Amino acid sequence: MNRLLATALLPLSLAAFAAGEPEINVVIEGHKFAPDRIEVPAGQKVKLLVENKDSTPEEFESASLRIEKVIPGKSKSTIYVGPLKAGEYKFIGEFNEKTANGVVVAK
Repeated sequence: MNRLLATALLPLSLAAFAAGEPEINVVIEGHKFAPDRIEVPAGQKVKLLVENKDSTPEEFESASLRIEKVIPGKSKSTIYVGPLKAGEYKFIGEFNEKTANGVVVAK
């Protein structure tokens, strides 16, 4: 590849890299997830930025997503989801199953 062409393509490739996966903020507070319904594009990898505002840890767990991740109290964590087929994927906060639950919906 000639140097001029490589230089012309550089901004495009950096822009594509910078765009990355869509990011969705999820908060754990009062032993609940907010939002508790997370819509994502089917067929695309998504980054969930999870912030646990509670002082106690919570585990983001989903058998259908094959995810188990403990988020310590007063901390943040990143969880990658997908790419997923269209459908609904339930998740729970294993330490507070009665209140901490939700669904990822891939459309």
